Amino acid sequence: MQYTGSKYDGEWNNERIEGKGTYTFPTETKYEGELRDGMFHGKGILHFPNGSKYDAQWCEGRAVTGKYTFSDGLEYDIDDWEYCDGYDRRFYTEICNGLKPAGRSQLTNRIPPREIPEGHYDCGDGFYNPKTKIITDYNMKFLRNAGEHISNLNVTLIFMSFG
Repeated sequence: MQYTGSKYDGEWNNERIEGKGTYTFPTETKYEGELRDGMFHGKGILHFPNGSKYDAQWCEGRAVTGKYTFSDGLEYDIDDWEYCDGYDRRFYTEICNGLKPAGRSQLTNRIPPREIPEGHYDCGDGFYNPKTKIITDYNMKFLRNAGEHISNLNVTLIFMSFG
């Protein structure tokens, strides 16, 4: 967990991060919870810069069980996920508030929608560039490299800006 540019505020034991604390990564992702031997261990929440969070039970740095909640309050449930799938492509705001009258299409869950740079996809917490396989935040700051699960997505399920 000794990641360059990170910050830690919390308990220590024998010069090791241990007990309750807050660990902030350079990306401003923040972990609040229990730690043991320098790793996430016990109950803890990862707070992401976009307002989403992952509340989980951790064991030696790995999430054992957890719940992801998007910044708009939508909770992800792998067994009961009906949002923006192959059968129903409405956004969460459309499910909650109904479809808008005919006119300009809704390209993102955000109202009003943000501009999507040409050749990029809005992936919920930033923009995905398929040429570089990099995800940036909405201010175009690096967030992460896209894993295979993102790189191989069927782009018909993601909305792309054409200019």
